[in-house]
Amino acid sequence: MAKPMTKTQLVAALAEEMGADKKDAATALDAITGLITKEVSGGGAVTLPGVGKIYCRERPERMVRNPATGEQIKKDADKVVKMTIAKALKDSVNG
Repeated sequence: MAKPMTKTQLVAALAEEMGADKKDAATALDAITGLITKEVSGGGAVTLPGVGKIYCRERPERMVRNPATGEQIKKDADKVVKMTIAKALKDSVNG
């Protein structure tokens, strides 16, 4: 498996694609990240065309097992960030 792209590598590739300098690309990436974080943390969802949909899902209160002791404990309800991958991206990876 290949190593994941770092933020520095992503900014450099984005700058090359945009035909802009790295500072502008970093600003654009930070703005997009900020918008996604703000929307999802507020309970909304963001669709990135061709990539997927990022959303927040609530998980109910449930019983979980402590792996160290085997003891059953009750875990409070919480929220988790999920992402559904777009069909176009799945198809490009698989075919």
